[in-house]
Amino acid sequence: MMSRKLQIFLLIGIALVLLYIINMVRKKRLDLRYALGWILIGLVIVVLTIFPRSLNRIAFFLGITSPVNMLFFFGFCLVVGVIFSLTVALSHMSDKVKKMAQEIAIMRKDMYDQLNEQRKSRE
Repeated sequence: MMSRKLQIFLLIGIALVLLYIINMVRKKRLDLRYALGWILIGLVIVVLTIFPRSLNRIAFFLGITSPVNMLFFFGFCLVVGVIFSLTVALSHMSDKVKKMAQEIAIMRKDMYDQLNEQRKSRE
């Protein structure tokens, strides 16, 4: 069972983290699609902090003998999900950078061709 002091400490800590995340979204330092996942996780932690016995019930319902093992398993699944979403975002950004580099190369070639044509016409 969780003590009241620990519950209050966790709730204050989670509230501060959620406010920080919301502030980062507001200042456009964090994209909303990434922030929503963290906000959802924060809200789940708030619910589990307020109702700590629900963790035992969920573990029993899922057939997991220890609630701590369930938390570790869900944490592992969360980390895998975050890594996957970041890999998708990185892949998308890599494609965008490649396309931009190709467009810049084409623009430079066009610019050099125009400069050479102007030089030839002056001669």
